[in-house]
Amino acid sequence: MDAIDRKILTILQDKADIAVADLARAVGLSPTPCWKRVQKLENAGVILGRVALVDPQKIGLGLTVFVSIETEDHSQPWLARFAAAVSAMPEVMDIYRMAGDVDYLLRVVVVDTAAYDAFYQRLISAVPLKKVTSRFAMERVKASSAYRIPEAGSER
Repeated sequence: MDAIDRKILTILQDKADIAVADLARAVGLSPTPCWKRVQKLENAGVILGRVALVDPQKIGLGLTVFVSIETEDHSQPWLARFAAAVSAMPEVMDIYRMAGDVDYLLRVVVVDTAAYDAFYQRLISAVPLKKVTSRFAMERVKASSAYRIPEAGSER
């Protein structure tokens, strides 16, 4: 990935619906080579997709909960069952396998505490869990979906 690819990624993360001609002009290319680079980045899996970012508050999803999960079972069958069950729950926005005192961390977005309780009941009945801790977000201070694109040679 060269400097132009990095510029393309930076711009697309900010404005995914930019016209190819405008993107090409911004990175110093003509439209066809620029479009080919975008396609190459998509085919390589660097660009995973293009989405509209929605404000959860404005669609009635006012509660974000970070759910820490500890398990006593670290087997592959348990993980497969857990991942399938939790991935199928639309309230779960992110699932991370963690290092340290927590095994998994989920970001869950729901309407209110009653909706969270319904989610929680489904979660604890899906797979055996040792401990579930819920942390309710009071305010979203910063939210970003854009990654800082590392300079050439700095990625590992």
